[in-house]
Amino acid sequence: MNGGHGCDAARRVRQRYVEALRVPDGGVPITDPVVVGVSGGLDSTVLLHLLRFAGRGEPGPDGVRGPPIVAAHFDHRMRSGSDADALWLRGLCSAWGVELVAGAALAPPSSEAEARRHRYAFLHEVRRARGARFVATAHHADDQAETVLFRVLRGTGPVGLRGVLREREDGVWRPLLDVWRDDVLAYARAVGLGWREDPTNGQTDFARNALRHHVLPDVERLVAPGARRAVVRFAERAAHDEEGWESLVPGLIDSVHPERDGERVTVDREALTALHPAVRARVLRALAAELGLRPNGRVTALAVDFAASGASGHGIDLGGAVTLRRELDRLVLARSASAPPPDRALRIPGPAGGSGEVLLSGASVWVGWGEEAERQADFVERFVSARLRFPLVVRAWEAGDRIRTRVGARKLKHLFREARVPAPRRSEIPVLADAAGDVLWIPGVARADAPPPAAGSGGRETLPIGFA
Repeated sequence: MNGGHGCDAARRVRQRYVEALRVPDGGVPITDPVVVGVSGGLDSTVLLHLLRFAGRGEPGPDGVRGPPIVAAHFDHRMRSGSDADALWLRGLCSAWGVELVAGAALAPPSSEAEARRHRYAFLHEVRRARGARFVATAHHADDQAETVLFRVLRGTGPVGLRGVLREREDGVWRPLLDVWRDDVLAYARAVGLGWREDPTNGQTDFARNALRHHVLPDVERLVAPGARRAVVRFAERAAHDEEGWESLVPGLIDSVHPERDGERVTVDREALTALHPAVRARVLRALAAELGLRPNGRVTALAVDFAASGASGHGIDLGGAVTLRRELDRLVLARSASAPPPDRALRIPGPAGGSGEVLLSGASVWVGWGEEAERQADFVERFVSARLRFPLVVRAWEAGDRIRTRVGARKLKHLFREARVPAPRRSEIPVLADAAGDVLWIPGVARADAPPPAAGSGGRETLPIGFA
């Protein structure tokens, strides 16, 4: 690679990174701690280097300096040798003076979606534990192009066309989203970085890899040169249009004369149905969101049709304990009177004893750990403290939950069926999971097969955990 080009790319990457520091919080430079998701690959290593060194060794524009950082690495255990990535990162972070928090799945996830869910659950646990507001990930412009194309091929709606957001409401921040992969590589070479290569990145049986290695290159070669940049521009326009819609929605809601009364919102039916169906859909989704429901495309279409043709005295279930009814000239969105209050999970912060309550489907379940569990619990299991990844969480079961047993990972849905637990009661049974989201125990149903002890732990002290 031409040395001048590499230096130019490095300057471009650094400049865009420094500009990105001013994006969150209305343009104020980030000074709070940032958790950096690192895999050891090219992209995340470059991001970690920028956060660690850009604006530190030399003054940046406007005196901007990088925020305090904590690196976080999650091993999905989806390929042999993945544990070596964590060892390599420990050496890198030690050399750079960066704290590294490492976690790992008890059992390999069954899909990319499940792996992503576990990874982000771990990153957010680290963020909360370190008092950070942001989790920085190394998504760049090529990732954006692949994401938008993937969503288009799966039939996404207008909101999905925005692609991934630079800042999400949950604190995920992507400072390199305007940077292209070629510039990331040029930066790494210009500053002399090394990184780990993931051999699965070349396997085209993964959808994203097929888009990256075959579909987009073929489109650029045979159909539209510069297709990647065109897709990213399309996503930027979609995001701009979505912001415009969001600015109009409050006024549109006012135009249908809403009346709010506790757990229900009523609107003027004639005014609502006078709106174009696409606008009507926006208003109905926004009103449903006030009640805690975010309906998908199919449910939104049902609501739009019912608003125009539903008879007075009739209604439809929108899911999430929210209904839409017509009462004469008013349409009523309401939470079901029989709907239980929202579930409330419980965190077990560490091995020190304690107790608390978790709320599941309206029922309160007492949880104790340590001596409290020994004294009061009806169901008790003991766990080797050194093997646990705190904080533990007691929550309701979620679709897709699995537990590692002696015969492999099993879906909780199947275990409930084998234990003859009726479907309506399953949401009332507490689930104990660790900081990575892996399920450890479902009282009366199953307990996870114990993983090997953590390296260097040595201890065999047990922590009783119980429910009453």
